[in-house]
Order: sequence, then structure tokens, then C-alpha cells
Amino acid sequence: MVLEWEGCLNGRDVGGLPSSDGRRIRSGVLLRSDSHSRLTADGIAAVRAVGITRILDLRWAQETVQEPSPFADDPVYCNVPLIAELAEQGTTMPDAYRSMLDNNQRQITDVLTRIVDAPPGPLAVHCSAGRDRTGVLVALALSVAGVPPTSIAADYALTDGCSGDTILRTLTHLDNQHGGVHAYLRAGGASHTQLRQVRNRLLEAR
Repeated sequence: MVLEWEGCLNGRDVGGLPSSDGRRIRSGVLLRSDSHSRLTADGIAAVRAVGITRILDLRWAQETVQEPSPFADDPVYCNVPLIAELAEQGTTMPDAYRSMLDNNQRQITDVLTRIVDAPPGPLAVHCSAGRDRTGVLVALALSVAGVPPTSIAADYALTDGCSGDTILRTLTHLDNQHGGVHAYLRAGGASHTQLRQVRNRLLEAR
């Protein structure tokens, strides 16, 4: 579902995506977008109206200085860079996503497990364009929840200029090089309990 946040170009709720166990991602639990720094006054009001309990800003610190979040002083806001600065430079998609995963395993795992620590309620995730860093983190979270790769790719392709094939290749790389998303995150420091909690938070109750 597209989010009517004036000033955001890629805002949407990933609720409704199917899981392999027959359940679906809950609506209103995981919201993805591009940077909030471009939100209008009405857009800011719309975000607040959702009742978001945690904002994970995946941008680098220097990006937040150049384009500050309007929520930077809110207790719900957290700047948690997903990858080391310039980690993806010098490669092309989808190779950039592969190197992003290979070179930032612990950092990515730490950010993803913050889903568990967030207070109950809607969780918003964004980077600058809402495409690369956001796309990878959301793909990992959805994969933990059991959403099939084809459905993850279909959601990713809703972002302007993105091809679902990029995420499919990224997930295939995870399988071939890291043994799948669970093995990747476990090696990055996540516990079985944390991954189960991520899954339970995202999915509808049985």
C-alpha cells in the first residue's frame, strides 16, 4: 500500500505480502520510504498520524547532517547506518548489494535485530532514495518472516527504477555464499530467539 506522505516518493506499507506458512505480513507494521528530509509540513503530519514507534534512518551520519530528518529530536528516531561509508562504491547493481552484504555482516545484523527492540507499533525504515539500503534491509526482514523471494522481488520492483531481478540475485547470493538469510544473520551475531521475534513481529497471528 502506497503511503500518502507528501514529499516521500517511495513510501509504502509492505503489509499483505504472503509467507510460506500461509500467513501474511501485518499491515502497518513495516513501512519503507526514501528520506524524510524532503517531507512537507503535511507529510510530517501524516507520518506522525500513523503513530510510528521507531524510525530507523539507515543513512550515514554525514548524510543526516546535510539533510536532517525532521524527526531527529523525537525519541522514536534512530540513526543506524546500515553499511560502512562508501562500502558500495565502485561496483554496479546487483554486485553492490552482494558486496554490501559480504562486507557489512555484523553491522547489517545489528540494524535488523533492532526490529526486536523497537516498541510495539509501526516501524519506519528509510535511507536516502529508499532503494538500496532500505531495499536490502527490508528484503532480509521479509525473508526472515518467510516471504518467498518472488514476492520480495515484486515489492522491491515497486520502487522507481528498480528491477526485481536485483533482489532475486542478491538472495541467491545469500544462499550460495552464506547458507541463506538465517545462517547469514546468525553468523552476524543474531540469536535464534531474535530471528523468531522478528518473524513473529512481522507476521499475522495464527
